[in-house]
Amino acid sequence: MHNMDEYDGEIDYMHQEDDWDRDLLLDPAWEKQQRKTFTAWCNSHLRKAGTQIENIEEDFRDGLKLMLLLEVISGERLAKPERGKMRVHKISNVNKALDFITGKGVKLVSIGAEEIVDGNAKMTLGMIWTIILRFAIQDISVEETSAKEGLLLWCQRKTAPYKNVNIQNFHISWKDGLGFCALIHRHRPELIDYGKLRKDDPMTNLNTAFDVAEKYLDIPKMLDAEDIVGTARPDEKAIMTYVSSFYHAFSGAQKAETAANRICKVLAVNQENEQLMEDYEKLATDLLEWIRRTIPWLENRLPENTMQAMQQKLEDFRDYRRLHKPPKVQEKCQLEINFNTLQTKLRLSNRPAFMPSEGKMVSDINNAWGNLEGAEKGYEEWLLNEIRRLERLDHLAEKFRQKAAIHEAWTAGKEDMLQKHDFETASLSEIKALLKKHEAFESDLAAHQDRVEQIAAIAQELNELDYYDSPSVNARCQRICDQWDALGALTQKRSEALQRTEKLLETIDQLYLEFAKRAAPFNNWMEGAMEDLQDTFIVHTIEEIQGLSTAHEQFKATLPEADKERQAILGIHNEIAKIVQTYHVNMAGTNPYTTINPQEINAKWDKVRQLVPQRDQALIEEHARQQNNERLRRQFANQANVIGPWIQNKMEEIGRISIEMHGTLEDQLTHLRQYEKSIINYKPKIDQLEGDHQLIQEALIFDNKHTNYTMEHIRVGWEQLLTTIARTINEIENQVLTRDAKGISQEQLNEYRASFNHFDKDHSGTLGAEEFKACLISLGFDIANDAQKRSGIMEAEDFKTCLISVGYNLGENEFSRIMSIVDPNRMGIVTFQAFIDFMSRETADTDTADQVMASFKVLAGDKNYILADELRRELPPDQAEYCMARMAPYTGPDAVPGALDYMSFSTALYGESDL
Repeated sequence: MHNMDEYDGEIDYMHQEDDWDRDLLLDPAWEKQQRKTFTAWCNSHLRKAGTQIENIEEDFRDGLKLMLLLEVISGERLAKPERGKMRVHKISNVNKALDFITGKGVKLVSIGAEEIVDGNAKMTLGMIWTIILRFAIQDISVEETSAKEGLLLWCQRKTAPYKNVNIQNFHISWKDGLGFCALIHRHRPELIDYGKLRKDDPMTNLNTAFDVAEKYLDIPKMLDAEDIVGTARPDEKAIMTYVSSFYHAFSGAQKAETAANRICKVLAVNQENEQLMEDYEKLATDLLEWIRRTIPWLENRLPENTMQAMQQKLEDFRDYRRLHKPPKVQEKCQLEINFNTLQTKLRLSNRPAFMPSEGKMVSDINNAWGNLEGAEKGYEEWLLNEIRRLERLDHLAEKFRQKAAIHEAWTAGKEDMLQKHDFETASLSEIKALLKKHEAFESDLAAHQDRVEQIAAIAQELNELDYYDSPSVNARCQRICDQWDALGALTQKRSEALQRTEKLLETIDQLYLEFAKRAAPFNNWMEGAMEDLQDTFIVHTIEEIQGLSTAHEQFKATLPEADKERQAILGIHNEIAKIVQTYHVNMAGTNPYTTINPQEINAKWDKVRQLVPQRDQALIEEHARQQNNERLRRQFANQANVIGPWIQNKMEEIGRISIEMHGTLEDQLTHLRQYEKSIINYKPKIDQLEGDHQLIQEALIFDNKHTNYTMEHIRVGWEQLLTTIARTINEIENQVLTRDAKGISQEQLNEYRASFNHFDKDHSGTLGAEEFKACLISLGFDIANDAQKRSGIMEAEDFKTCLISVGYNLGENEFSRIMSIVDPNRMGIVTFQAFIDFMSRETADTDTADQVMASFKVLAGDKNYILADELRRELPPDQAEYCMARMAPYTGPDAVPGALDYMSFSTALYGESDL
C-alpha cells in the first residue's frame, strides 16, 4: 500500500499548485465535474476495446477495466489479470495496474489498491487524474514548455487571433465557451460560424463547441454546459482533460501540415531542376541543329563562274559572321552558364549531377562548335582567292579577245593575196615590185609572230586557271594557229615563185621599196602603240600604278622621234610623187611594194595622239583610286592597332581578377560587372572597325602592310573577351550561391582560394613531384608574390594532393568516389567551384531521402503506401498530380486498390534508385 499525501500534488514529472483533498472539500461541485469528465475520457479510450464504464468508482474495483484502459492508452500489454471474484484477486489486478503506472516514472502518493477495490471515489478520481496527466498531458510540448504550461501556451497561441478570447488558466477563462469555439474554428473553420457567437451567451457557445467536437472531431462530451456556467470556478482538472482531447485531435493535422510543407519544398526543387534540364536540352538541340545545317554550307568550295556570283557569296559570308553567328556564340555561352548553374543547384539540393541526352553534353557541343570553326576557317580566304582568280580570268579573256580581233583583222584577205598569180603577166618592174612587196609582207608577218604567241600563251593560261568558257577560247585559238600555219606555207610558196622570176626583172623603184620598208615597221609600231595605249591594266598598289605611269612617260618621250620618222616616210612618198609627176611614170598611182599609204599612216598617227591623253586620264584615275585604297588601309590599321592590344589587356585583367582575392565575392562580382559594362560600351568601336573593313573588302583590297591585325583576329578576340567575362561572372555568382547555401564564411572561402591558387602555380595546370612535396610540408606559406599565371582549374592528381594537405586520408577507392563528385563529366580537371563544393558539402543541412520518406509516411497515416485522395488532400494540386504521375503502384502484401509506392519515389528523387 502506498503512502497518502496528495495524489495530484508533487509528482516526479510535473507540479500542481492545488491539493486534491483540499480542492474536493472546498467545492463538492468539482467532484461532480471530475466524475463526468474522467468517465467520458476513460470511455473514449475503452470504446476502442469494445467496452465502457458507467460508474467510475464501481467499474474499476475489480481492476480488469483499469488494466484494459492502461493497455489501450499505452499500446502495451500488462501482466495477465486474475479472473477470480475474491477480494484478493481484485487487489492483485489493481496492484498490477498501479505497478505499471509506477513503471512509467509516475510517483503515486496516497493511492493504494485497497481504496480502489473498496470503491473510494476520491482515490479513484485521483488515480484517473494521474493516468490523464501521464498519458494525455505530460508529452505535450510547446516551445520548450511541457505538460500544463505547454498545453496553456498552445491554447494561447491558437486563440490569439480571436479578440474576445483571453486564455490565462484552465478554469474561468473557459466559462464563456468562446475558447472552445476558437480552437475548433482555428483548425476547422468550416464547422463553426464564429462571427455569429456572442460572449454573453455562454450556454449556446459551450453546447455548440461540445456538440461539434463530439460529432466531427470524435471528442466525447465530457461536461455539460450547465456544469461550467453554473459553477463560479470550473474544475481545472476537468477543463485540462477536456482541452487535452482537443490538443490531441488537432496535433495530427499539424504534423500532416509540416510533412506536406516538407514534401512541397522537395517537389518544388525537383520541378525547377527538371524545367532547367528541359531548357538545356532544347537549347542544346537547337544549337546543334544550326551547326549541322551551317557546316555543309561552309564546306562547299564549288566556285562560281562570274565575279558577281562570287561577290554575293562573300556578302553572304559577311552576313553570317556579323548577323547569324554572334547570337549563336551568345547561345553557346548561355548554354554553358545554364549547365553550370543547374549542376550547382543539383549539388546544393543533394541531387545527382545532370547528365544530358546522348550527344548533347557540353563537350559534344564544344566538339560540334570546333567542327564549325574548322569548316569556317579558310572559307573567306578561299572566297577572296576565287574573286582574284575570276578577276584575273576576266582580264585575260578580254585581252585574248582584243588580241585575237586585231590579229584576225590583220589576217583578213592575206590568204587570197598570197594565192594570186598576178606575177605571171607582170612586167619586170612589176615583178620586182611584187617581190619587194612580198619581202615587206614577210617582215610584217614576222612582226605578228609575237602576237600569235601571246594569243596562244593567254589561251594556255586561261585553261590552267580553269576558265569556264575555255572551249570557245580554245576553238578560236586553234583557228588562229591553223590560219597562221597556212599563211606561213603560202608565204613560202609565193616567195619561191617570185624568186624564180626575179632574174627576169631588173628595174625596181628604190623609193617605193624604201617607203615600203620604212612604212611597214612604222605602221607596226603605231599599231603596237595603239594596242598598248588601249590595253587594260589591273594594279593593287600605288607602286604598281607609278610604274605604269613611268613607262607611259617614257613612251611619250619617244613621240618626237617617231614624228620625225613619220615625216621622213611621208617625204619619201612625196619624192615618189614628184618623180612620177616629173617623169610621167605610169605607176597607176599606187605603191606596188606595200598597201600602206600616207593617209593610213596619218590616220593611225592621229589615233595614237588621241589615245595618249586618254591613257593619261586613266592612269590619273587609277592613281587616285590607289591613294584612296591606301587611306582605307591606314584608317583600318590605326583602329585595329588600338583595339587589338585593348582586347588582350582586358583578357589579362579579367584573368588577374578571377584569381586574386581582393575584397568579398560581392566586391569581385561588382568589379567584374563594371569591367563587363566598360567592355560592352567598347562595342561601337568594334562596329566602326567592321564598317572600315567592309569598305576595304568592297574596294577589293587584299593586303595591309600597316597592321598585323585582321578583322577575323579582332572578331575572335572580341568573342573570346565577351565569353570570358560572362564565364568569370558566372563562376563568382556560383561561388556566392554555394557560400550562401553552405554557410561558408568569407575567411573560409579566401582560405580555399589561397590553397587552390597555391597548388595551381604553373602554366600547365598540373603539379610536379617537388611541388607536391612542398604542398605536404605546409599550406600556410606566403604566396602573395607568386606571379605565375594560373589556369583556374586542377587536374585530378593536383586535387588529390590538395585534399591530402588539408587532412584527408585518401585511398584509391575514396579518391575515385570524390573525383566522381567534383568531376561528374570525367574531364580529368577540377575547377575551383567544384573544389569549394566538395570542401563544404559535409556541413550542408539538406533534405534526404529518409526525411522525405518519413514525411510521406505521416501523410499516409503510418501505412506503407499512400492513396491518391490523401495526396490531393495534403498537397497543392500541381504537386499532388506530379507525385501521382511518377509513383509506381504499391505491390506489398498489405496493398489495396490505388495504393502508391512513396518509398521508391522518395529514393528516386535523390538518384538512389530507378523510378
